[in-house]
Amino acid sequence: MSAIPMLQQAERLKARLAEIPSEPGCYLMRDGEDRVLYIGKAKVLRNRVRSYFQSGSGHGHSPRIRLMVRQVCEIEFIVTDSEAEALALESNLIKQNQPHFNVLLKDDKKYPYLCITWSEAYPRIFITRRRRFRSPLDRFYGPYVDVGLLRRTLALVKRVFPLRQRPQPLYKERTCLNYDIGRCPGVCQQKISSEAYHQTLRQVAMVFQGRNDELIDLLSAQMERYAERLDFESAARVRDQLQGLDTLTADQKMSLGDGSISRDVIALAADQRVAAVQLFQMRAGKLVGRLGYMADAASSAEPGRILQTVIEEHYSQVEGVEIPPELLLQHPLPQQELIAEWLSEQRGRKVRLVVPQRQQKADLIELVVRNAGYELQRAQHASEQNLLATEDLAQLLDLTDPPRRIEGFDISHIQGSDAVASQVVFIDGLPAKQHYRKYKIQSSSIRSGHSDDFMAMAEIMRRRFRRWAQAKAEGADLAALRRSTDSALHTGGLGDWPDVVMIDGGKGQLSAVMEALRELNLHEDLVVCSLAKQREEVFVPGAKDPLDSEADQLGIQLLRRLRDEAHRFAVSFHRQQRGERMKRSRLSDIPGLGPRRVRDLLAHFRSIDAIQLASPDQIAAAPGMGPALAQAVWEYFHPQDPEATADTEDGAVAELAS
Repeated sequence: MSAIPMLQQAERLKARLAEIPSEPGCYLMRDGEDRVLYIGKAKVLRNRVRSYFQSGSGHGHSPRIRLMVRQVCEIEFIVTDSEAEALALESNLIKQNQPHFNVLLKDDKKYPYLCITWSEAYPRIFITRRRRFRSPLDRFYGPYVDVGLLRRTLALVKRVFPLRQRPQPLYKERTCLNYDIGRCPGVCQQKISSEAYHQTLRQVAMVFQGRNDELIDLLSAQMERYAERLDFESAARVRDQLQGLDTLTADQKMSLGDGSISRDVIALAADQRVAAVQLFQMRAGKLVGRLGYMADAASSAEPGRILQTVIEEHYSQVEGVEIPPELLLQHPLPQQELIAEWLSEQRGRKVRLVVPQRQQKADLIELVVRNAGYELQRAQHASEQNLLATEDLAQLLDLTDPPRRIEGFDISHIQGSDAVASQVVFIDGLPAKQHYRKYKIQSSSIRSGHSDDFMAMAEIMRRRFRRWAQAKAEGADLAALRRSTDSALHTGGLGDWPDVVMIDGGKGQLSAVMEALRELNLHEDLVVCSLAKQREEVFVPGAKDPLDSEADQLGIQLLRRLRDEAHRFAVSFHRQQRGERMKRSRLSDIPGLGPRRVRDLLAHFRSIDAIQLASPDQIAAAPGMGPALAQAVWEYFHPQDPEATADTEDGAVAELAS
């Protein structure tokens, strides 16, 4: 395959376009490294692909598409029997290849998903903002608008169903307390088979598919079977699960009338840049889920086309049982009949797409539009990105709440000389420069020619948290002190407890910091992590491997901004210290020669080299210099050899003796 873009090969492009048939199907655009740039579908393949390269047509494309076209080096196509088949094939190809230029929706960075890793023998269940598609078997449920409700739902599900509670086992050869109290089925020691655990997860998945009523019916029948077999212990366990589901659905559902129909209601609110799309999942007349998407809303993008993109994106990721029999739409879709046919094939039953104009259904659309408007306002708020970053960091570090105060530390020196450290503080994701601090490394072991970043970082930790360690040793309640940090009155001046401490470095720096905190007896109180530069990996105490993260996720970006700010502040302070040292010339080391006389002497001789070549009498002629001080300056630049001095003295003695 040629690595030259097809736009630069007119004859080859013309020949390739002539080869594309005028039939329905999918087309794949590839770059010079054989990576898939874009996947699309068309009723007439030749016309659709030709439109990308026709003279003047590029002006009608978005900047994203124009950029893509400039990189296309090869075009592939797959012919289908119908446009509906092309739509289904396009969905599968996009899921499989994840082309960069197919990403229109921005939900992966704004709203969280719930992931179940079905590809693993013992699947994990967790909240994430990034769909990574590590395996086609893994499933993502969402995206959920209300992250607080999602967290509460997941926490309750983990109490109702016996699931693995930890990402890593606490012990190597035995189970932990969660197994003893029935919270975990003993996954770490394989106390439960993989098949049985998958069965439990399938029941959990029904909660996040909006199929609570089906799950309740299923568990009720199971409880009755246990009771008939006189297995009352198992029946009691299922009864507890039903009671937990009642609690869950009581918090989750809101009655909207018309309890006989299950439907999804989709609407949007948009400005000139972005569109906030809301999808309300109504099952048996109750709202069981509220999902959200953010989409590009260029001036040329029609609302119906945006809604169609969301529908294609969302329903290509769900199972057929999750698709309701009816979809209510705010605007008609450009290919509404085709989408209805595709959804019907996915579901196995007929799916109706309706644009209501009056009465109850129109009121539902208005309700979703109002909610979409509120989400659009949130998206427009400047602090939204910072809030999302702190939430993502909380998920990454397994914190109960997003961290408010985050501190970053870095060391700066040149082979040990002028070693300094920086402490920077971010509050709510923004730099709080009034809380920045500078440190001069005091350890005598760190000097010019001998550097030790581990020792320097440990010293800074001891100095930073010395007051807190002293307060704890005196019996103070650290939790109470931390709760009072938002007040203007701080006991003992303690009001700077960080929610997260980030160290610039890898596992070595992190180990040195944790050893210093153990000396202070604060190693269990502080949340500490380190960010390694080379691969942007995050390490936490006690873990051999870095956390599972991606360099472009919001939490990592926040840590990188913190790290870069700490590095900038440390380097700036180091340069300041080094500059001040270099400004102090060698003349400052001469006893009796103060700053004013140094300035006058340099003004008279113009350079230190000229002073070094001058005689004592010439130095004495300078302003403010007497014979004794001039002799001291001359001797500083012309130190006598001790052996030569001794020989001279011996000669003088011999001469006197003769």
